[in-house]
Amino acid sequence: MNVYFDNAATTAMDAEVVKEMMHVLENKHGNPSSIHSYGREAKAMVEKARKTIAKHLNASPSEIFFTSGGTEADNMAIRSAVEDYNIKHIISSPLEHHAVLHSIEDLVHKGKVTVSHVAIKKDGHIDLEDLENQLKKHPGSLVSLMHANNEIGNITPIEKVSELCKKYDAIFHSDTVQSVCHYPIDLQKTHVDFIACAAHKFHGPKGTGFIYINGSRKISPLIHGGGQERNMRGGTENVSGIMGLAKAFEIAHIHMQEHAAHIQSIKTHMYNRLVNELKDVEFNGDVNGNSLYTVLNVMLPESDDYEMMLMKLDMNGIAASAGSACSSGSNVGSHVIAALGKNLERRPVIRFSFSKYSNIGEVDYCIETLKSFYPKNAVDKIAVTEKAIN
Repeated sequence: MNVYFDNAATTAMDAEVVKEMMHVLENKHGNPSSIHSYGREAKAMVEKARKTIAKHLNASPSEIFFTSGGTEADNMAIRSAVEDYNIKHIISSPLEHHAVLHSIEDLVHKGKVTVSHVAIKKDGHIDLEDLENQLKKHPGSLVSLMHANNEIGNITPIEKVSELCKKYDAIFHSDTVQSVCHYPIDLQKTHVDFIACAAHKFHGPKGTGFIYINGSRKISPLIHGGGQERNMRGGTENVSGIMGLAKAFEIAHIHMQEHAAHIQSIKTHMYNRLVNELKDVEFNGDVNGNSLYTVLNVMLPESDDYEMMLMKLDMNGIAASAGSACSSGSNVGSHVIAALGKNLERRPVIRFSFSKYSNIGEVDYCIETLKSFYPKNAVDKIAVTEKAIN
C-alpha cells in the first residue's frame, strides 16, 4: 500500500484544477500585458481569478497580488514594510516558517532592524500577554506571526493579535499558508495588513500564490520589471497557474465544512490508535485544543534506530516527514520542536498531515507498520476507544 501523509508539505492536485489548467495551456496562450485580443483574453482570466479569491476572503480584488507562492509573499511583506514604513523593530516567534525567520535574520544581519521573539507556552501557543508587553516597549513595530503552524498545527488567534497590533499602531503580517482554504478568513473583520498564500497547500499548482495587501497600506515591489500586477510585481503572469489557484480556491471554499469533517475524522482515528496501541507516545502542540485538523505531530517511543524511522516508513510505502519540507535537506533538527524544549533523545518525531484524499484504511496500515518497528513490550494490545479531539 502507498500512503501519502505529508500534505502539509504539498498536496496532490485536484483533477478539476488540472483540467482547468490544461484548458488554459492548450488554448489560451496570450500574454496578459498584450493589447490584442489574445492578451485581453488572458488579462480577463487573471482578473476573474483575482475576483474569485477576493470574494472568499471578503477583500477587494485590488488587494490581491499574484506571486510565485508563500515564500515570495512573506518576503515581500516583511522587506517592503520595513523599507517603506521605516520599521526599526520586528516582533515574531521562534516557530515561524523559514520564509519569515530567514527574511528577518537577513534584515537583522544588515543592521536594518532589531528583532524580539514572543514567549512560547508549553503547548506551543504564543503568549499574548508577552506580545502586548513587547508592543508596549516597541509601538509601531512590524509583527509577523503565522496563523497556523506547519509543523505542530497550533492555530494563533490572529483576531486577538490584530487587536493588539491596532492598539499599539503596529503593522501585522501573518503567514496563512497552512490555513487559507482550510478555515474561513474574513479580512473585513480581522485587521491584518498582509497575508501569504500558496496554491499547492490546497490541491492547486506549485509555484503560484498571492499576497494580500490591506488597501490602507502602500508598499514598494519586491520584484521589479514591467508594470504587471498594477506595478507591484514584475514578470509575466503565470496565467495557467493563477487559474489553477482560483479553481482550487473555489473548490476548497465550496466544500470546506465537508472536507474539514472528513480530515478531522482521519486525524482523530490516528490519534486514538497511537494513544491506545503504542506506549509512551507524546504529541507536540495543542493537539486536543486549537490545532489544525490537517496536522498531527507525534513523538514516538524510544528506538535504537530512531534516526531511520522516516526511511523505514518510506520503505513500507508511507510518506511522512519530521517537519517542514523546506528544511529537509538540512541535518539540523526541527527548529519548531527545539523551541518547545522537548527531550528528543532517541525519540523519533514524525509529522503526519492529511488531506481530503486520506482514508481510515491508510491510517490503519500506518499504525500497524509503526507497531512492527517496536518490540512487543512497547505495544499495548488493547481495543481502540475513539475519543474526539478538536
